[in-house]
Amino acid sequence: MRPRTWVLVLAAVFAVLQLANVTGRDTPDTKNYLSYALSLSGEGKRGAAAGAIEHYCASRAAAAKRAQSVHVIRFHRADPTARVTAGCREREWANVERRLRAGQTGGHTAPFMPERFMQIFEARPGYPVFLVPFVSLLGVTWGVWTASVLVAAAGGVLVFVVLRTLAVPVPLALTGQALYYVLPCGTTAMRPMTEGLLMALTLAAVWGCALALRGGREGRRSVRRGYWLVGGALALLFTVKHSQALFLGVCLAAAGAAVALVRRRRGTPPGRAVPRLAGLGLAAALLTSVLARLLHYPSESESLQDLLTGHFARPDRADPWPEFLQLQGNFWTEWSRRQLREPLFAAALAAGVWGALRRPAFGAFLVAAGATGILTQAGHPDIGIWGERLIVLAWLLPVVGVPLLLEPVVRGGRVPLPAQGHPDRAGAVS
Repeated sequence: MRPRTWVLVLAAVFAVLQLANVTGRDTPDTKNYLSYALSLSGEGKRGAAAGAIEHYCASRAAAAKRAQSVHVIRFHRADPTARVTAGCREREWANVERRLRAGQTGGHTAPFMPERFMQIFEARPGYPVFLVPFVSLLGVTWGVWTASVLVAAAGGVLVFVVLRTLAVPVPLALTGQALYYVLPCGTTAMRPMTEGLLMALTLAAVWGCALALRGGREGRRSVRRGYWLVGGALALLFTVKHSQALFLGVCLAAAGAAVALVRRRRGTPPGRAVPRLAGLGLAAALLTSVLARLLHYPSESESLQDLLTGHFARPDRADPWPEFLQLQGNFWTEWSRRQLREPLFAAALAAGVWGALRRPAFGAFLVAAGATGILTQAGHPDIGIWGERLIVLAWLLPVVGVPLLLEPVVRGGRVPLPAQGHPDRAGAVS
């Protein structure tokens, strides 16, 4: 079969496997995004809340049923679906009705939490806008599932495209796509939250870097396309989660500066692409900061208070920064201890960095993209938050880097590597 056929087959297999879990993936934040999407589709406050609550409670009930079916004591008891659903509806509606009566009716999201907390989600319209056509055409359950499948499958396809842009052999490019699906990237992208879009857009920016860096051999059109991809991805990231746009912009700028500095020290011309990509990243970071202020998005201090007060359930901390720094130390100490106990993630990161550095210029930008996962986790050092989803962007490094590491093995030493300056038909990136 042709390479594109294999790409579609892998994506289709992944999609079919997701039918095993059409429901049961929701997190508490899913209600906020879904109510936002339903509001954009024309529902009123109570209609948006009803759709979000029904989906969330059905998910909780499905998870409870599966958990009971394998519980060694309770597996023979009656189906808990009706009981769990009723209890969930009662709790959620009591909360929403109480807040509506208190006058919390602003914005697009239903009032599931205090208004200060809901402002965080009001500043993230990108994912709800993405959901609108799916929930409008297919209903809430299948609409959310279909949207998740498409964005997760697209992430894997982007991995393949990035690797082919780097002139990696097709089998290894398909391996990268498969790694995206089977590692936590695919699992997290399937959750009805922002992470799937964040990873897809970040990969689009990485693809743009690859195109811009190979532009000397492929022509100006490739260079322009690369810059547009990077800029467009950063712009869309602002709508999905502006902190990711900020982090990625800063990291791309740092990567470009590091590559240019190393090349100058070695007496090698830095070229045009590297400083321009760095400039794009810096401009995006500055513009993100300015727009966030102009639009009155929640600031970093507000996010800090949200973390330390349990979503504003307690009084604000008078001096939060020392507590935050202490929590950072505690978090990374415990995180490191857990990684040493189960070092798959650490080993995968090391392999990804090793593979990325085989293409020094591109590798620096790939490491920068993966570093945004570390920064996101550092911004919210909660050790128990939903399967370590905040750090998931760091998994992009082994997903792309491991195939690069394996490239000499597949080539068998018979074909010169593009990283050595001998491009094959697909082009090369230094």
